[in-house]
Amino acid sequence: MAMGELESAVMAHLWDAEQPCTVREVHEALQADRPLAYTTVMTVMDRLAKKGAVTQLREGRAYRYAPLRSREQTTAELMLDALGLSDGTDARVAALQHFIGRVSSAEADALRAALGRPAL
Repeated sequence: MAMGELESAVMAHLWDAEQPCTVREVHEALQADRPLAYTTVMTVMDRLAKKGAVTQLREGRAYRYAPLRSREQTTAELMLDALGLSDGTDARVAALQHFIGRVSSAEADALRAALGRPAL
């Protein structure tokens, strides 16, 4: 599931939060960086719920929102979605090689370690 800039900012706040957040809490946090209407944040959070990225937890007359997947799980899904755009095995291999050529040495070490583990 690809996300826009504002959706990504909302998700980053929810991932960093210690507990589910209200629209007001997210709006106040994002407002520090840029002017946003409360209703814009509410719409984005509702869309994220409809996309299955967050869950809505009823609290009185309001909702609290929490991510359904971790930041790492979401990133992995985005990477797999991007690979799915490639036609055929050769294109996927080429995309992976290009990706690996752009990671840091620490990230390459982490990939090697992950590939050394037994398959799940």
